[in-house]
Amino acid sequence: MNIGLACDLKDAVPAENNLVTDALEEYDSVETVEIIKASLENGGHQVTMLGGGKQFLDGMTAGSNIDIVFNIAEGRGTYRSREAQVPSVLEMLDIPYTGSDPLTLAVCLDKPLTKKLVKLEGVRTPDWVLVTGTDTIDKIPWTVLKYPSIVKPAFEGSSKGVHATALVHDGEEARKEVCSQLRDYRQPVLCEEFIDGDEVTVGIIGNKNPDIVGMMRVLPRKATKHFVYSLEVKRDWQVLVDYECPAELGQKTLECLREDSLKAYHTLGCRDFSRVDFRIDAQGTPYFIEINPLPGLGTYSDLIIMALKLGWTHENVIRSVFNAALERYPRLACA
Repeated sequence: MNIGLACDLKDAVPAENNLVTDALEEYDSVETVEIIKASLENGGHQVTMLGGGKQFLDGMTAGSNIDIVFNIAEGRGTYRSREAQVPSVLEMLDIPYTGSDPLTLAVCLDKPLTKKLVKLEGVRTPDWVLVTGTDTIDKIPWTVLKYPSIVKPAFEGSSKGVHATALVHDGEEARKEVCSQLRDYRQPVLCEEFIDGDEVTVGIIGNKNPDIVGMMRVLPRKATKHFVYSLEVKRDWQVLVDYECPAELGQKTLECLREDSLKAYHTLGCRDFSRVDFRIDAQGTPYFIEINPLPGLGTYSDLIIMALKLGWTHENVIRSVFNAALERYPRLACA
């Protein structure tokens, strides 16, 4: 089978697009792409590198003989629908691909919309306010919001915008950070109640009856009053945190995590694989933070770290995601 690999490499994005220091955070490294390519080739497949952006478009319109695309492309620009760019083109060309469809990818990158949808299904999520622009700053009741709070861009992933200053303790700090992020990220900003407790992420692979890959708790090595799994922590994870997997939590909490993860997965229409992030309060109650229907597959990515701790190989994860996609395309599964 000829598999196209759609991806956005950090060094392939034009420098003028780098508006902030974390602009390239969600894009992949050459190492990650090579691991995915080798994993698929070891399964007896041929892999054609498609890249992302204009390179991807040129490759697809050149008449390539692609059977299915393994998609990890994050898309270009700051649009909330950017992760849907590659799948939209592939659907227009009627070419099968791995992962969620354009609608799910666009919805899940919109944090407030995602929170509204899962909340309607009974999944707990921290309270929040959305600041759409500088003209609405004075309309927010800063003094009565719950503090501490986390301030973050509404349409970003990979912890972009979640730096040390994102944790705010009062209205003055919140207003200042919101103004800063509105300026830097050029999109609405979410001010969300901070749930003091553990950070837990849940990995999922599959479709009709998806499997929970595992549940992983993030434990800071240095005691801190309000631990934030910030971008700085993720960049230096080997020094700053330990990953506990399986997560040693109470049975009721684990059951709730499983139920809420799968409910979010199905409600939002995720396919093949995803990762769901939660905060756990002092009573052991999980609060949904976000879902990533296009989670990273690099050696430093939470889904891979989790799987390796549970005895998977990196290749197992890649092949499992690919096989889940094949099951949705019977004609390919029989090829």
